[in-house]
Amino acid sequence: MHPAPEAPPASRRLPWPVLAAAGLALFLLALLWFGHELVEGDGAAMDRAIMLAMRTDGHPIGPAWLPSAVRDVTALGSTTVLSFLVLVGAIFLWLAGRLRTALLLVGATALGSLTVETIKALVSRSRPDLVGRLMEETSKSFPSGHAALSAIVYLTLATLLFPVLPDRRIRAFVLVVALVLTLSVGISRVYLGVHWPSDVAAGWAFGGVWAMLWWRIELALLRRPQP
Repeated sequence: MHPAPEAPPASRRLPWPVLAAAGLALFLLALLWFGHELVEGDGAAMDRAIMLAMRTDGHPIGPAWLPSAVRDVTALGSTTVLSFLVLVGAIFLWLAGRLRTALLLVGATALGSLTVETIKALVSRSRPDLVGRLMEETSKSFPSGHAALSAIVYLTLATLLFPVLPDRRIRAFVLVVALVLTLSVGISRVYLGVHWPSDVAAGWAFGGVWAMLWWRIELALLRRPQP
């Protein structure tokens, strides 16, 4: 008599929320380490070279009207504009019968903003003084809040709108617009002299990772009926 075959071992794979939480924690630790390295002076040469490339004899490159236009672009990443967009997006999703998605949008942006401010306080990097600033800022420099929050809001809004945008071409268009806005806001911060390029790069990285995380949460919840 042959022994009964053993039951296949249960999967040892960790559930994705655990993996996502661990990955996010490691990413945030890496971001904090990177910020502290920058405060100590590592990477300063690259930052300086990029900022100086945007000045000629101490003046911003480009035609006379460009600084004003860049200030308009940077306003697209301001707290006022982004908060308005989140409110409008949440109301649109709610009216479209997607209350849960609307709440995810609000939660993603609110928690993302709080996390950015926490990182700023922990790293405490000063604003650049290499070139003349074309606008005044008083908060800490790393990571760029405009770059991070633009990525969080525009990319999260774009991806959370996917379920109500069935056409792939429209989805692609919305995503491209979100990327262009995010990149434009970040570049504007360097041009205006209020952020080091590394601040902006860190902001983009954080915002992109944060948006993908919340998109993954929405995909996991799609199987459940909307309230």
